[in-house]
Amino acid sequence: MPRAVVCRELGPPESLRLETFDAAPLAPGQVRIAVRAAGINFPDILMAAGEYQLKPPLPFTPGVEAAGDVVEVNAAEGVAVGDRVIVKMRHGAYSDEAVASPSQLVGVPSTFDYAEGATFLAGHGTAYHALIDRGQLRAGEVLLVHGAGGGVGLAAVEIGKMLGATVIATASSDEKLAIAKARGADHLIRYDREPFRDAVKRITDGQGADVVFDPVGGEVFGNSMRCINWGARLLVIGFTGGIGLAKTNLLMIKGASVLGVRAGEAVRRNPALGEVRIKALTEWAEAGKIRPNVSHRLPLEDYAKAMRLLIDRKAIGRVALVME
Repeated sequence: MPRAVVCRELGPPESLRLETFDAAPLAPGQVRIAVRAAGINFPDILMAAGEYQLKPPLPFTPGVEAAGDVVEVNAAEGVAVGDRVIVKMRHGAYSDEAVASPSQLVGVPSTFDYAEGATFLAGHGTAYHALIDRGQLRAGEVLLVHGAGGGVGLAAVEIGKMLGATVIATASSDEKLAIAKARGADHLIRYDREPFRDAVKRITDGQGADVVFDPVGGEVFGNSMRCINWGARLLVIGFTGGIGLAKTNLLMIKGASVLGVRAGEAVRRNPALGEVRIKALTEWAEAGKIRPNVSHRLPLEDYAKAMRLLIDRKAIGRVALVME
């Protein structure tokens, strides 16, 4: 019988349970995917704790992205048994199988394995939407990427460099910064060795960053406002370090903008954005220009340990659950 990680009560990863379930028959227009890998994302952790904006009714299975093989099709066009696919979900990925519609499926790039496919679209899709749709990053600008050792941060480093920006990466360890450098970062800052606001000013000869990519929030966001150029765009990706506060006097003085980034919601409201994004990301992946850095691959039964790797900031890039 297939297995799934189930949230029956809101709480930490350890409150989740691995359960078996009976596979349901497909409705017309649906396909069944044998999941080979599922990506771990911060929204999964927040959702299980009841702290995310989407609050599925209990019980539910966490996980917004998976990759695997199509094993059954019921009158669904454009999909065939044997296709290697990425599955985009609002939840439900931590499972041995998934039922989806063709609109939720994207082909796994030929250069990726299943774990890379399952950790691709959430991180790189968020970075794409942030830098291109929201931040309108231009060649020659300075991009400051916080949390550059994380999955979405590394994706921003890759895409920012590809767009022609000078990329400044911040992270908490030399190991994380080394991966960021390998992905294209021009300048590296360790949070504990020099205040990053001073380092950014030094690197940019006092001008500051044109675009700030911030999945951290808290004090990091506040200090980012002290090292921005005129007309800067501060991109709010998340708040793993707490809620940041935007001081309006600093925004006015610098003619700056604070932009919220919700890649999934943007596509739900304007599906055309998603089509353009996925086409570009897939082409770049096939050309070898972008690739998720999967630092940990754990079996499905180690879901709590996998989620803790993100909570404790021990992952470099992405973490994937892999199914036998």
